[in-house]
Amino acid sequence: MSETTNQLLDNLNALAAGLFLLTAFGIVAMRQIKGCLNLFIIQSLLLAASAALLGLRHQSEHLYGVALVNVITKPLIVPWLLRKTSPAEIYTRREIDQALNIPTSLLMALALAILAYFLAMPLLNAVGPDFRGPNVPIGIAGLLLGAFTLTVRREAVPLLIGLLVMENGAFLTGISISRNLPLLVELAIATDGLIIVFIMGVLTRAVQKHIGTTAVGTLASLKEAAAEPATKEATK
Repeated sequence: MSETTNQLLDNLNALAAGLFLLTAFGIVAMRQIKGCLNLFIIQSLLLAASAALLGLRHQSEHLYGVALVNVITKPLIVPWLLRKTSPAEIYTRREIDQALNIPTSLLMALALAILAYFLAMPLLNAVGPDFRGPNVPIGIAGLLLGAFTLTVRREAVPLLIGLLVMENGAFLTGISISRNLPLLVELAIATDGLIIVFIMGVLTRAVQKHIGTTAVGTLASLKEAAAEPATKEATK
C-alpha cells in the first residue's frame, strides 16, 4: 500500500480508538442500564472497526477474523442474551445505584486514563516503533475504566458490563501488539464471555424474582440475615 493510504488507515484507527475511550468514559458517567448497554454496543463496534483497520493496514487475516467475531458476539449476541435472560424492568429503571457521584467518578476516570498512558510507555518502548499507536494506552485505559466501573457499581448487570468493558480494553491492546492472534483463541474467549453473560443473566432474573432487586449490597445483607437464624439455632 502507498504511504498515503497507510497514513489514512492510521488516522482512522486513531479516530476509532479515541471514540472507544469516550464510550468508556460514557459508561462510567451513565446512570441508566440501557444507556450503558448501548454504549457497550458502540464500543464493541469501534473495537471491531479498529481490528479491521489494523488488519487492512498490516495485511493480517487474523485481525479480520477478530473483527468479524467481535461484530457477531458483542454488539449482537451479548445484548440479545442479556435482554432474554435478565428481567425487562431493570432496563427501564431511572438510575443505577453506585458508590460515587458522577463528577467524582469522572475525575477518577480521568486520573486512570492518565495513569494508563504512563503504564503504556514501557510496553511501547519494548515492542518497537512498528507497534506504536493509540491502541495500547487507550486499551489499558479501557481496562482500568472497566475495573473502576466494577468497584463503584452496585448492581449485577452494570457490573457485568464493566467486566465486558475490561475485555474490550484488553483486546484493543492485544490487536495492536499481537497482530497474528489465532482466530481459535478469539473464538474461545468469545464463547467464555457469552457463557458468563448467560449465567449472569439467569442469576439476575432469579434474584430479581425472589428479592425484588439486583443490588449486590442487598445480596450480602440477605446472606447475613439468613446466617443469623442458623447461628441462633446452633447455639440452642
